[in-house]
Amino acid sequence: MKNVTILLLILPVVAIGLICLQLFLSKKESKWFGLILPMTTFAFSLIYVLNIMDTGSLLQNIILIISTLLTSNIFTIILLAIYFAGREKMKRKAHQLEKMNIQDLE
Repeated sequence: MKNVTILLLILPVVAIGLICLQLFLSKKESKWFGLILPMTTFAFSLIYVLNIMDTGSLLQNIILIISTLLTSNIFTIILLAIYFAGREKMKRKAHQLEKMNIQDLE
């Protein structure tokens, strides 16, 4: 019981740390830095799918694979949303800076 309590206390701290890291990496000049964490979490979700045991029925296996992919990629979707929001903000700033430079030249 003590281990579960410690895990429940550490897990949100780790998640917040990863989100802050994703915010930082998404604002880097290279777009690839911001994709490191989403690709990593997606790779882990594929590992979960590869570890699924055969249930005997094809339909049950398909449902199990889809549900595992959906549940294990929730954090991947959150990280990608942060990535695209950060990149969009960078593009908007660059566009505004370009407009200012054009106005200064006129």
